[in-house]
Amino acid sequence: MAFDSIPARLQRHGRERPDATAYLIERRGQWHRTSWGRYAEQVRTVARALRALGVGEGGVVCILGFNRPEWVLADHAAMAIGAVPAGIYTTCSAEEVGYIVRHSQASVVVVEDVGQLRKVLSERATLPDLRRIVLMEGAAIPADLEADEAAWVLEWAPFLALAAGVEESQIWQAIDGLQPDALATLIYTSGTTGPPKGVMLSHRNLAWTAQLAGQVVDIAPHDRIVSYLPLSHIAEQVFTIHGPATYGNEVWFASSIETVADTFKQANPTILFAVPRIWEKMYAGITGKLRSASPLKLRLFGWASSVGRAAADCENAGLPMPTALRLQFKLADKLIFSKVKAAIGLGACRFAISGAAPISPEVLIFLAGIGVVVREVYGQSEDTGPTSFNRPGRTRFGSVGPAIPGVEVVIAGDGEILVRGPNVFLGYYRDDKATAETLDADGTLHSGDLGSFDADGYLHITGRKKEILITSGGKNIAPKNIEAALKDHPLVGEAVVIGDRRHFLTALLWLEPEAAAAKAKAVGVEPAALANHPEVTRALQEAVDACNARFARVEHVRKFTALPGMLSVEAGELTPTLKVKRRVVAEHFAAEIEAMYSSNTDAPS
Repeated sequence: MAFDSIPARLQRHGRERPDATAYLIERRGQWHRTSWGRYAEQVRTVARALRALGVGEGGVVCILGFNRPEWVLADHAAMAIGAVPAGIYTTCSAEEVGYIVRHSQASVVVVEDVGQLRKVLSERATLPDLRRIVLMEGAAIPADLEADEAAWVLEWAPFLALAAGVEESQIWQAIDGLQPDALATLIYTSGTTGPPKGVMLSHRNLAWTAQLAGQVVDIAPHDRIVSYLPLSHIAEQVFTIHGPATYGNEVWFASSIETVADTFKQANPTILFAVPRIWEKMYAGITGKLRSASPLKLRLFGWASSVGRAAADCENAGLPMPTALRLQFKLADKLIFSKVKAAIGLGACRFAISGAAPISPEVLIFLAGIGVVVREVYGQSEDTGPTSFNRPGRTRFGSVGPAIPGVEVVIAGDGEILVRGPNVFLGYYRDDKATAETLDADGTLHSGDLGSFDADGYLHITGRKKEILITSGGKNIAPKNIEAALKDHPLVGEAVVIGDRRHFLTALLWLEPEAAAAKAKAVGVEPAALANHPEVTRALQEAVDACNARFARVEHVRKFTALPGMLSVEAGELTPTLKVKRRVVAEHFAAEIEAMYSSNTDAPS
C-alpha cells in the first residue's frame, strides 16, 4: 500500500471533494475561489512541468515569494515527484538568496516578481546547479534583461505549457512511490546564530505532524484560515500546506502583510495562527481605543473582561462554566465581545494560536477578557513545528502547554529541552557536524532551549542556551522572560536585555509605534523626540520597576535607554520570523549600550 503522504492526501481531496473550495485569492477587490478538483489538477500540471525541466527525485526547487497559490503549487508539485521544495524568505538579500540556492543545489527557482528575480540573477555566476528561474503568474520578463539572462527565465504560462511533454501517469506513479523516511522538504533556519541551516524533514514528519495538528486543533473542512506569515517557516506551512491537504479546509491568501488586518475581516477565519507581534498589535489597538472611552464604557468593559477571564479559566482547566457565569458570558458576548472581535476580524474565530516566539501572559489574559483564548504552542523547525501545546482543557497561560501526544519531552541535567518522536527531523542538509551536535544517534533532538515542567506537566521556557547572559559575577541569566515582562507595558514595543560579561543588566527599549503616536500627540511633541520626554521616561521606569519585582535581584534591569522607531528585518536586526538578532542589535546600538555602562554612577550589582 502506498504511503499516505501529503501529496497523496491532496489528490484524494481532488477526487472525493472536487467541487469544495480549496483556496481563495483576491483580485481587484473580489475574492475568487478554486476548488479541490482544480487545485489537485494544478499541482499535477506543475509537477509535470518541473519534470520537463529535468527535476527528478531528490532534486531541489527553491521558492521565493509572498504567500500565494503558485508558492504552494510549486511546493506540493516538488514533493509529489519526490523532489524537495526549499522556501526562501522574501526579505533575504541577494547574497542570502544566493547562499540558499547554492547550498541546496537547487536546479529551479520559482520567484514571485521581477524584484526577487533580480536577486537570483545577480548571484547567477555563483550558482552552478541552477538551470531555470520561473516567474509566478502575473510577472513578466523585464525588457532590460540581456539575452543571456532572459534565456534563464520562464514566465508562468510557458512554464505550465511544458507539462504537455510529460505523461500524467508519471506523477501518479511518483506519488505512489513516495517513501515515509525520504526527504520531503528543506526548511532553512532564519539564521539568528550564523548562516541558515537546511532542516531536513521527511514525508513521515510532515504527514504525522499534520495529522496530529488537525486532531489537537480539531480542523474540519468548513474551517477557514488566512495564509500570511512566511511560507518558508514550518508553522505557516503546517497551516497553509500540510494541514489543508490533510483535512480539506479553506485557505484565504492575504494580498500582503500590510493589508492582512482587512483580510482577517473579509475571511473571518475560524482558526488563526499568529506570531506574538500580531497579538500584541491587537492588544495595543484595543487598549489604545479604551484610553478615549467614556467612564461608563470603561466600567462595562471592565465587567465584561472579568467575565471573559473567568470563562477562560474554566475552559482552560476543562471545567464546565457555572450557570451564572454562562449567562453573564452570553450577555458580555452580546454587548462587548462580539463587537470587539468583529472589529479585528475574529468574529468567527474558535481557535487562536500563538507561536514562534514568547508572548507575554498579560497579553493572553487581556485577550481572554474579550473572549479570545489564545493558546501558545512551542516547537521548532527541527521537530516539524510542535513540541508542546496548550489545548482546550489543558491550557495554562505563561506556559507552552503539555507535550503533544506521541512525543517524549524531557529536561536534561543542564535544563535543555530534549525531544523524541515521529516529528523529529532527519538532520541538517549537507552539514554532518551540526547534525551530530543537535541529533543523537537514538533520534533525540537537543532543542537548544532551556525549560522546566511544573507539577501538572506544563512546560515552561526559561531561555535559550546560546542566548544565556553570563554576568561578570558568573551568574547565568536567561533574557527572554525579562524582555517579555518589559513588553507588558503598552509603551514598550520591543526590549533587548544586555549584560553578558557585564556587572549588571541594562535594557534597550523601543516604543510601540501606535502607543507612541498617541502619547506624542498627548504631550505635544514629535514622535521622534518622544523617547527622551520626561513623562515617557517616568512611565518606562515604572515598567522596569514592575518587571524587576517579578525577578530575582541578580536579574534586575538597573538602567535602560529608550529608542525611537523599531527594530526591523530590513536592517538585519530581526529574522523574517521577527526574532531578535542579538549580535546585530549589539553592533547597531553599541554607543547606547556603552553609555549605560560608562556613566559615573555605576548601578549596584
